[in-house]
Amino acid sequence: MKFLTSLLFSSFLVLYCSTSALAALSDISRIFRQTPQLSQFEVCQGGGCAESNQISISEPEWKNIIQIFKVKAINPADERLQISKAIGELERIVGAKNGTSTDIAGTFDSGEMPGQLDCNDEAINSTTYMRLLKQRGLMQFHEIEDMRTRNFFFTGWPHTAAVIREIKSGVRYAVDSWFYDNGYAATIVPFEQWKANFQPPDSPVGKPRTTRLATPQK
Repeated sequence: MKFLTSLLFSSFLVLYCSTSALAALSDISRIFRQTPQLSQFEVCQGGGCAESNQISISEPEWKNIIQIFKVKAINPADERLQISKAIGELERIVGAKNGTSTDIAGTFDSGEMPGQLDCNDEAINSTTYMRLLKQRGLMQFHEIEDMRTRNFFFTGWPHTAAVIREIKSGVRYAVDSWFYDNGYAATIVPFEQWKANFQPPDSPVGKPRTTRLATPQK
């Protein structure tokens, strides 16, 4: 119910993340409710989930994810670092399948580019990726929560991210893959810090650029 209330309000206020596409409430709600499996899950692209794709990940591809978690996390901070890297790797795998490998950070100057994701797409996809991690026993210290939006035009541009909660402490963290190009590790910071308009200093969002960032190294 909290998710639907948040999503309805967000959609009413037109969650662009600076694209021209309205957030597709029904599609995002449907995908949020899915039980993703490696053999089939749905991801968004195009801004506000204007387009969705059915994706599968092979067991050999999934081994790339397992490798990230090969050294078992001994605390929540270690696990958050692994989650951020895994989301980047899943973006890379999925991007090669549905044409989103060209996705660049932000959407302010790229809304019409093919394969582009806005923050709504990034948030729902990151939530789906983390559910796959959770299913496979790779997340031990965190639970996945509803997506959340900051600002709603009143205090800045609306922006949405996935959210996790540290089980022991109850502290929430924003999981935001919008700040960097496809394949880069997601940004994970305390939710309250993210809510206060946090942006990584080295993020290319809002800065002049002529080319895509270099492909991240595995």
